[in-house]
Amino acid sequence: MRILFVVLVTLVMSACTTSPPRNPGDICSIFREKDDWYGDAKDASDKWKSPIPIMMAIMYQESRFVANAKPPKKYWLGFIPAGRMSDAYGYAQAKDGTWKWYVDKSGNWGADRDDFADAIDFVGWYNNTSNKINGISNTDVYSLYMAYHEGHGGFKKRSFDSKPWLKRVAGKVSSRAATYGTQLSRCEKDLKRGGWFFGIF
Repeated sequence: MRILFVVLVTLVMSACTTSPPRNPGDICSIFREKDDWYGDAKDASDKWKSPIPIMMAIMYQESRFVANAKPPKKYWLGFIPAGRMSDAYGYAQAKDGTWKWYVDKSGNWGADRDDFADAIDFVGWYNNTSNKINGISNTDVYSLYMAYHEGHGGFKKRSFDSKPWLKRVAGKVSSRAATYGTQLSRCEKDLKRGGWFFGIF
């Protein structure tokens, strides 16, 4: 009976770590459900000086916290499969080349795009790099997302000026980061001391 219980708990915990959070609009709910995510996000935030709400808002926009997220497929003539829109993959929707750049520069060898800890570290690293290359403040959510989406070169050339839809998306990311920030201020003290754990039983 005890072995069966252990197996069931293991299966439940495994499902919890790979499936998207049930309430992605509430950062406190996310971190209470995903027991390792707050610690991973805090580590990335401390390491790269990128606020947790900003990193999580960018990740929400990119993948809705789906571990193996991929861009939509392309079709010729509307029905002939022609591959995907890009090679972006995972929680952070990082492209192959950008991910390789991250691994080389960060030294996070063996990092996986479908691993939350690695993906949130990537987002923090990218924001930090945007600060160094483009001079973007680590709290300027709008500009950070523009650089994230367009690349540092594209941001410098202001490629987003011709993309009103992207400006609207960046505004949504900014709004979500603000919401996440307000929510986190109400629960972070409990998260730091593990208070969420005791609410399970």
